[in-house]
Amino acid sequence: MRWKNLKERTVYENRWFRVNLADVRLPDGRHLDHYLIRLRPVAVATVVNAANEVLLLWRHRFITDNWGWELAAGVVEDGEDIVAAAAREMEEETGWRPGPLRHLLSVEPSNGLTDARHHIYWAEEAAYVGPPEDEFESDRRAWVPLKLVPDMVARGEVPAANMAAALLLLHHIRLG
Repeated sequence: MRWKNLKERTVYENRWFRVNLADVRLPDGRHLDHYLIRLRPVAVATVVNAANEVLLLWRHRFITDNWGWELAAGVVEDGEDIVAAAAREMEEETGWRPGPLRHLLSVEPSNGLTDARHHIYWAEEAAYVGPPEDEFESDRRAWVPLKLVPDMVARGEVPAANMAAALLLLHHIRLG
């Protein structure tokens, strides 16, 4: 069953996102007004070192009033390459410059409401370049043993679905 987006109009817009109202035709011919959020792509990066530790950020999300472990992430600026954006975000938020980044996965974290795509990359090495430029992004940064990831996800310590998926995949790749 395919829903058909007949047209959209923007009801609110700023530099970060647009809220649109779509006229959607359902498979049975009925129409539905459906709000959706159009977002810029998000670039995400981390590193797993030789000791199988992953670089994470401990941060508070005021929207959900929740603490959790995350990877460095941010929006891709106009004209910016996604891999370059991932490297930039990691350095700005952690103070670590990643080595060559490899694509891990791309996910749509809430595709019933938004067109957001998160592109997640990882490196096997990084160089410390100094304190994070965006220190306000997290309470702390830590190298966490990858072997702890499944239990952390199960306990809800990695609440963001995109981050949990990426960390579990890294666990699988590196530790089987």
